[in-house]
Amino acid sequence: MAKGRGGRGPTRLDKRRENEAAEAQERDKEAEEPEEAEEEADSGDDGDDDAPKKKPKKAAKKAAVPKKPAVKRTRVAKEVRRRAVWVVCDNGSKEVGEFPFNQKAEAEELLARKILEKEGKATFYMNLVKKELKEEK
Repeated sequence: MAKGRGGRGPTRLDKRRENEAAEAQERDKEAEEPEEAEEEADSGDDGDDDAPKKKPKKAAKKAAVPKKPAVKRTRVAKEVRRRAVWVVCDNGSKEVGEFPFNQKAEAEELLARKILEKEGKATFYMNLVKKELKEEK
């Protein structure tokens, strides 16, 4: 019978094997009984059409092949071209002047002029900002 687990009873696998063996024996008995019934029916053929007919067994379905997971598409962000500009701003971050990157001297000149005009009443600063290029088509 089952080997067991050192005095703790049979394993789950042992129980499964026993169950499968019992089911196989039952199937064998069922397969033999209809054959015997058919032999008896053939020998004593009364022409009775109401006799139960043996249904053919259905073929076992093939195991479903697991599908590969769909590849997730990632949307590539459109690359936006940018340009660097110098921006002179006041204390409220309002743009006072904007200069291309290669005109830093002119931007510093405007910054100095604005500081002198207000004489300490307002603060100005210069910042490097990257702005989007407007494409012409």
